[in-house]
Amino acid sequence: MSYFERTGPNTYRATHHVGGAWATNEQHIAPALGLMTHAVELDRDDRRDDRLAVGRLSYDILGTIPIDEVEVRVAVLRPGRTIELVEAVLAHDDRAAVRLRAWLMQTRPTAALEGTSLARIAPPEEMEEWDPTSVWPGGFIESAQVRRRQMEPGRASYWVRTPLPLVAGEDVSAVAGAAGLLDIANGMTVRAHPKDIAFPNVDLTAHFFAEPRGEWLGFDTTVSFGATGLGLTSSVIHDVHGPIGTASQVLTVRPS
Repeated sequence: MSYFERTGPNTYRATHHVGGAWATNEQHIAPALGLMTHAVELDRDDRRDDRLAVGRLSYDILGTIPIDEVEVRVAVLRPGRTIELVEAVLAHDDRAAVRLRAWLMQTRPTAALEGTSLARIAPPEEMEEWDPTSVWPGGFIESAQVRRRQMEPGRASYWVRTPLPLVAGEDVSAVAGAAGLLDIANGMTVRAHPKDIAFPNVDLTAHFFAEPRGEWLGFDTTVSFGATGLGLTSSVIHDVHGPIGTASQVLTVRPS
């Protein structure tokens, strides 16, 4: 079992485990974002041997994707010895569905400077198990294991992990694995029930100052709705050692 199976050099077939939350016959975008990061890292390692680190992932979601075969193409937009800007495009039936721009950056020994004022969240073992299928349908949500501490509607800290590999039979980095979970943030602490209000995100941007370690990915999330149909889901991203970055998703808020 996995989210995707490779069918060619640049093509992958989605399994039913990517089934979406807004529509179960469409892909939940989260695994696809991880797949694109995996493709970027494979392309990087084919071209160079210094393993530039992923500093930023910025995705624009251009449309829905059926549970079917997709293609991912990668191109270097700004080559460099220590920093690169890389673009990946995920397409279905020759239609671009997601566009990613990733900054890849050289690592250096800065352990003596390590630190952040971002607040830590409680570890997974101190949070209660929570079943996200009580709010959302779909294969992806069903595959996720969640521990959550809810403060109020639209405000929670939680941990997420999945037992399923991103791509069958392939080694996937911790960053790509984490990227495949990031988009779950928009549904883990809703301000309004999705049966009453639709609030899909049209993008996701994540910044990392450390690579994730361990099987759990943590979130400290706040969801905000404005007065004119826009919204924002903002998260501080954690591993079990503490904060490692941030993620933001802009929302289109649509009352039924």
